[in-house]
Amino acid sequence: MIHKYRKQFNEEFSQGKYEKLKEILAQKSGLNPEFRISESPMFLSKEFKNKLLNASESIIDQIKTLPDETLQKAVPENCRVPNDTKQPHFFTIDFGICKSKNGEIEPQLIELQAFPSLYAFQKIFEDTFCEVYPFLDEIKNKMPHEEFKNYLKDLILANENPENVILLEIYPEKQKTAIDFVFTEKLLGIKTVCLTKLKKQGRKLYYENNDQLTEVKRIYNRVIFDELDKIPNLKTEFDFREDIDVIWVTHPNWFFKISKFLLPMLNHEFVPKSYFLHEFPETENLENFVLKPLFSFAGSGVNLNPTKEITDEIKDKENYILQRKVIYEPIFEDINGEFSKAEIRLLYIWRENDARPILLENLGRMTKAAMVNVDFNKKDAIWIGSSNAFFVE
Repeated sequence: MIHKYRKQFNEEFSQGKYEKLKEILAQKSGLNPEFRISESPMFLSKEFKNKLLNASESIIDQIKTLPDETLQKAVPENCRVPNDTKQPHFFTIDFGICKSKNGEIEPQLIELQAFPSLYAFQKIFEDTFCEVYPFLDEIKNKMPHEEFKNYLKDLILANENPENVILLEIYPEKQKTAIDFVFTEKLLGIKTVCLTKLKKQGRKLYYENNDQLTEVKRIYNRVIFDELDKIPNLKTEFDFREDIDVIWVTHPNWFFKISKFLLPMLNHEFVPKSYFLHEFPETENLENFVLKPLFSFAGSGVNLNPTKEITDEIKDKENYILQRKVIYEPIFEDINGEFSKAEIRLLYIWRENDARPILLENLGRMTKAAMVNVDFNKKDAIWIGSSNAFFVE
């Protein structure tokens, strides 16, 4: 079945259709995507999907058993934000697509986050693939667009007026994810506001909306709090650490709590063994592990080939992990007979009164390089960049 769809897609593919795909996304948003769009979706089996879901459900079960004091240890004191919540509103899990020792394609956990990814964009992206390649309609995500929209409205807006809910980012127009902000605005009727534009009066926040100061009651947060210290001469009226009368979606503390910090605590056949750097046992071989800072974003600071000299120089070893290497399997054939590797991110929401998160969409990232990062690919490479997985029943 997978071969059938891969064969049909590759036969129908043309550079013109790829340009049309990007053109439709630009027309729908008014922006050109600032990240590379892959020419191709990924076709994965129902069996592989079941493995993904099995691993994810086990991970969720394990996280739910962790005491709050364990999770709180992940939050740096200088980044702690008041009025924490009992669970995150967003929950994403990244898996590499690998091959087991017995030759089966399997997922291997790469990382997990309680931070919103490209939820609104990804749904439009999937629909756009189907517009350009109509045969994909028969295998697309079964969740209707209206149901998807209602889930996000319920989560982000709750019962608030959209004008009292904002998407918060720092210099949003400069972010590579700006196209997702536009689709979110269209989907929910909210506005994107730069952190530097927020006004503070007492415990309340306001933004300028059609020349009027409007109270902010809920924040769909897209700011990575600890990144703010890296911005020179940043001037704001509001500091995240202040006790303010607002509801965070998702609360900033969860960025730290659901992160690589948890990897050493998780056990599953699809979860590679991980250790905090300061607890790395002498019985393990460093060559078999990848070095990762706990709270890096978009793969920054990852070292695929750490040495003892490198690890010995790190002063804050408790802020790094060593994760057993996994080998991504090149299984996605392009029109030249070459193969790409990929990661898949499962996009969950976790409503405040729900016992478990709900899976809404997925996000794929394809590469021909050692790391899933477009910057490491050859300039003429194809079948690389942001993608979407279609599961063949």
